[in-house]
Amino acid sequence: MKQITILSGKGGVGKSSISASLAVVISENKRLVAVDCDVDAANLALVLGIKVDDFEKYEKISTNEKAVIDPDKCIGCKKCFDSCNFSAISWDGNSMRPSINEFGCEGCGVCTLVCPKGAISQKKIFNANIGYAKTRFGFYVVSGQLNMGESGSGKIVHEVRALGKDLAKDTAAELIINDAAAGIGCPVIASVVGSSYAVLVTEPSPSGFSDMKRAFEMVDHFKIKSGLVINKHDLNPEFCKEIEAFAKEKNISLLAKIPYDKSFLEALVNLTPVAVHNSKIRPIFESIAAKLLNELEFSD
Repeated sequence: MKQITILSGKGGVGKSSISASLAVVISENKRLVAVDCDVDAANLALVLGIKVDDFEKYEKISTNEKAVIDPDKCIGCKKCFDSCNFSAISWDGNSMRPSINEFGCEGCGVCTLVCPKGAISQKKIFNANIGYAKTRFGFYVVSGQLNMGESGSGKIVHEVRALGKDLAKDTAAELIINDAAAGIGCPVIASVVGSSYAVLVTEPSPSGFSDMKRAFEMVDHFKIKSGLVINKHDLNPEFCKEIEAFAKEKNISLLAKIPYDKSFLEALVNLTPVAVHNSKIRPIFESIAAKLLNELEFSD
């Protein structure tokens, strides 16, 4: 199963808008599944016009555990308190007993290991929801949402991608498009690993360029072939040339330069991919799609 992961490093450069439009255009010739790998702030389904009630499946999952203390076994030795690196265990000087802050606990298990009486155990918790819905364009989008205050976004991305693969098999899809989160942290690494191709999206600004270079280093580390899309390129033509020079130096294919256009914002407001909202922009995405399918060596 071939997978394209779209990432940017910096947020706000139009990555999800580009992911949605590419998915729509490619789906007209290839069967695909779109996967939103930004489980902290999932919005790909929204861009594709999906609402909460449209999800065919949306269920709780557990990828984390949290520590629980059995007060009948606790002897107040304070070893768990001294060993917690996340300051999730507090000490009550009056009762001489520890207590666990469930929002601070990372479920690392150190307290369970150091407790001499086996008074601390690890309990599974539901820390996210994942599911899928069929878009009006004929393909499915898979989405996940980490619960507020919980951790483990990288693990949730793994589960979301696994659901995307299962759905792709069930629907005989030829391609999966992963829309990664901003940054280069755990959820983005979990989005990129195992991909066939990476699309780097940037804008002609120092911060956009800097973060894109960091994203490229990560992609290059995993030996994944990559291409570049420069969004809003005409806002800073001179700086855009610097980005193009970097891409040429690193052998990154320049897939497209997209001009600044207010219809991107209008499309988001109307929960519609910009390639559908504005027919004048569609040829840009058709060109990107053709180049990507060629890079992935899809036969006609």
